[in-house]
Amino acid sequence: MDSRPSHDLVPTSTSSFQLPVAHLRSVFRTHDVERKLAKLPERDHEHLRTTYERMLERGPDRFQVKPSGVPEMAGLYAELPNFTEVLDDVRRHVALAQDSRDGLEVTPMLLLGPPGIGKTHFAKRLAELLGTGMSLVPMSSMTAGWLLSGASSQWKGAKPGKVFEALVDGQYANPVMVIDEIDKAGADVQYDPLGALYSLLEHDTAHAFVDEFAEVPIDASQVIWVTTANDVRGIPEPILNRMNVFEIDAPSPEAARQIARQLYASIRGAHDWGRRLAEEPSADVLDHLATLAPREMRRALMTGFGNARLDGRDEVRVEDLPRTGPGRSRIGFVQ
Repeated sequence: MDSRPSHDLVPTSTSSFQLPVAHLRSVFRTHDVERKLAKLPERDHEHLRTTYERMLERGPDRFQVKPSGVPEMAGLYAELPNFTEVLDDVRRHVALAQDSRDGLEVTPMLLLGPPGIGKTHFAKRLAELLGTGMSLVPMSSMTAGWLLSGASSQWKGAKPGKVFEALVDGQYANPVMVIDEIDKAGADVQYDPLGALYSLLEHDTAHAFVDEFAEVPIDASQVIWVTTANDVRGIPEPILNRMNVFEIDAPSPEAARQIARQLYASIRGAHDWGRRLAEEPSADVLDHLATLAPREMRRALMTGFGNARLDGRDEVRVEDLPRTGPGRSRIGFVQ
């Protein structure tokens, strides 16, 4: 399932943050699907039959991101100041692929750090940067090992896994797959939730990943893997060895103020009601927001915006924001 270079295609978006698409890549072999479909009994396995027919109807070719240059990422560095090392790594991978016939490949990454500091948000912004979409797999709610790899069609209610769905039902050969809270994968279930990752995170074996439902080799070698965790001790060593591990610190007080200012502008600019509010937050509002974890800042700002408008003001004040209550710890800062 080699990539098939084609003429350069137009970018998927005019956004300065997105990269153009220039390759088509086959993510499965049509004759494999046809052979499987021909062997199915006429009156059984209707879901599986429908899956094969859908694969043949859509065809095997998917777009693959092909950078023509390193994108302008100053906005992301400003928005995510505690992810500088990770953004540097993404830029290195983009630089390798530019001015070549190769698609973009990114070494699987683990974002390791305390909850609430923006790890999942970073993954979403990375997917937006690349323009390939994102599939989120929350390991904390995983109860079986087939969420990634699919379940055998012999089981009642079986269906393909997330990797198969992203590649076969999606538009891209290199979507961003986010394994959230990988350290919380259940260890007491019958099937190992992380079992599929041993082959998926290896570039060579991922070329022919077999979903247990469809039983057709899928080229998952171009998938961009982002995993998040709070504690590295919950992750098997062989999985860790397959990824670049980035320890994400809580933002410094000044970086937290920067994040708060960026978020204020982002929320205000995304809503029509934002024009009725001041362009910049006050210094004391930024000071208060900087004590919160990044994931809490948005909720606090939405409350503050609403309270300001209820009071007929265009300026958000500290008293408009929710206070840190008993039992709610404030984020620790890097000093």
